[in-house]
Amino acid sequence: MYKPTAALLPDPVRRVAAWCAVALLVTGVVAVGIWLCVVLKTAVTPVLLALLGTALLRPLHLLLVKAKVQRSLAAGVTCAAVVAVVGGAGYIVVNALLDTGDQIVDSVKQAADDVAKRLGTSGVSPGDMADNAKQLLSKFGGSAASGVLSGLSVVAQTGTAAVLALLLMFFFLRDADRALRTIRSLSPGGTADTVEAMARRAYGAVSGFMHGTTIIALIDASFITIGLLILGVPGAVGLGALVFVGAYIPYLGAFLSGAVAILVALADRGFIIALWALGVVVAVQVLEGHLLQPMIQSRTVQMHPAIVMITITAGASVAGILGMLLAVPVTAAAFGVFSEIRDRYGNGGGHGGAGGVEDSGATATAP
Repeated sequence: MYKPTAALLPDPVRRVAAWCAVALLVTGVVAVGIWLCVVLKTAVTPVLLALLGTALLRPLHLLLVKAKVQRSLAAGVTCAAVVAVVGGAGYIVVNALLDTGDQIVDSVKQAADDVAKRLGTSGVSPGDMADNAKQLLSKFGGSAASGVLSGLSVVAQTGTAAVLALLLMFFFLRDADRALRTIRSLSPGGTADTVEAMARRAYGAVSGFMHGTTIIALIDASFITIGLLILGVPGAVGLGALVFVGAYIPYLGAFLSGAVAILVALADRGFIIALWALGVVVAVQVLEGHLLQPMIQSRTVQMHPAIVMITITAGASVAGILGMLLAVPVTAAAFGVFSEIRDRYGNGGGHGGAGGVEDSGATATAP
């Protein structure tokens, strides 16, 4: 008679081993995915930018469609609005920076001189640094020329990526109604409802992040710009634009842009005005952290600040500034998918597919 032998390992150990195997498998898949994104970044970057733009501007497109505008025309009008707004804002910011750029540079240079005098350092003033830079430039002129060519190549690649992202955003907006049908048709077996629910949750997280961050960035930039104008800080409009852009990099962007504003205020207006500028920046950040973030982004995926900082650092190591901008929304989408999986299978079993789609659909409208 057959007698079952005792298990080689205790049940808790086997469970831990199984989870470790799953963790290694997931880590390997994620690592391969990141490697492919880095290798194919020329194609991946426009796609990600187009998806972010679609998540941000889809309400405008839906508004035009509800107004009986043909879908292609509505998508074209939305893209044209993007070009107009970005181009107009860029013109205003660049114009403001050109008008006050010399003043800001002189202010920062004066601040560096004051710091050097207070610390008692010598031979490291901005003037000395400029002279050293000129000597290095004359010594390594060939390298500088190649650097200029590389810079021109980067500008060309950036322009190409921007045009491609705009075209992709047009198609994503126009054909958004087909996205769910395509996802369901490509889903294997009976997983269509689950895959659709995860797609809805991921899209909802990215859409909520983009909408909330844009509103918060606009409020922060407006308040800080008004405060700097009242204090008479030079380049207030340009510094406000820097705050707006920096808001898309959570925590780190606000810190860096606020530090620049305070430094300019210290150099041009003195210590007292710099303290007032610090008060304005801190007050706006407190308003954002205790009121705007909970109220505006309460329906999006919430991530711990430590996770956000690690995500930003990882994005910067992979793709520089662009990686810092894209890291948080991509992670928010991943958290959305994880939340959907946890809601469905976290209690030992999944629930009905249709109900899950309706619940996730209440969070955000899928593209």
